[in-house]
Amino acid sequence: MDTEKNEGDKMTDKPEEIKKKKNVRIELHKPDDFKQVYSIGAVGGHSPYDFRIGFYNDMPMAVSKKGDEQVIQRRLETEVILSPLATVELVSWLNQHIQNYEATFGPITKPQVGIKAKKPDAVQDSTELQGYM
Repeated sequence: MDTEKNEGDKMTDKPEEIKKKKNVRIELHKPDDFKQVYSIGAVGGHSPYDFRIGFYNDMPMAVSKKGDEQVIQRRLETEVILSPLATVELVSWLNQHIQNYEATFGPITKPQVGIKAKKPDAVQDSTELQGYM
């Protein structure tokens, strides 16, 4: 059997099949114990290995006996730990969704402390609810 090869020949078996991309399908599954949490804020930090984001809610407690101090209990609801790459992907995803939100509903603004917000006008049709996009 002749084993001589021309200079342009490669030693691989059908490289076009090896390089062919495989289709990948991702199925999102919510387990029975799936928990959805509403949060008014987040705290966290990072190490060289991961980013940690804790999501919390605040609950006003009774005013102190002297009446000079309002205590707010900050309840940490859940914590998410992400790799640095997953964090970058999350930031990109959030930025895109914030742009989409603001394009639809207008700029997101922080309420000014000490200024009472104007009460919104009554909604004519309360059956129209906005969903997540």
